[in-house]
Amino acid sequence: MSSLSGNSGYGGQRGPSGQIGNTKTPSGYRSGQTAQFTPEQMQLFQQSFGQVSPDSYTSRLAGGDQSLFEEMEAPAKKQFAGLQGNIASRFSGQGMGGRRSSGFQNTMSSASQDFASQLQSQRQGLQRQAIQDLRGMTSDLLGQRPYQQWMTKKREKQGIDWKGLAGAGVGAVGGFFAGGPAGAMTGASMGYGIGEFGE
Repeated sequence: MSSLSGNSGYGGQRGPSGQIGNTKTPSGYRSGQTAQFTPEQMQLFQQSFGQVSPDSYTSRLAGGDQSLFEEMEAPAKKQFAGLQGNIASRFSGQGMGGRRSSGFQNTMSSASQDFASQLQSQRQGLQRQAIQDLRGMTSDLLGQRPYQQWMTKKREKQGIDWKGLAGAGVGAVGGFFAGGPAGAMTGASMGYGIGEFGE
């Protein structure tokens, strides 16, 4: 009996009409699959797909989710607002025109630009790293083989060897007359072989 075997990734289930995955089982063969993961390993494997789902933290970062970035940047923005207050207080101490001076305007503008530039740089770095992480995790998951698919040739049904049986009958009768029961056995064996050879 010959067999063909191969590996299947996650979800490589045996489909209807003798199919494995998207491949139809050839006529004369039977197919199936064997689990290669323990139940615990399979549970962890299935849970890992949540880490690369569209709603996952990594996927949202990779896609540049604005709401996620705003949530992450909220503490930094609060800290920057405090810095702006300190700058304003410093210029207010210089007199009534301190906060209307060009120095104050330039200082606030420069601080805002630096802060915005830092946020943008951080966003790009986080997004770039998330894309790399997502690709790596996806590749690892798709490389797993929780099932092994197999395909085996079906056993052919053996027909009745009428010629061999006929030869055995004739040999048994002749052998019985020649040597009794022992001769019948010998004659049947010889007769079956002659009948089979004559096919």
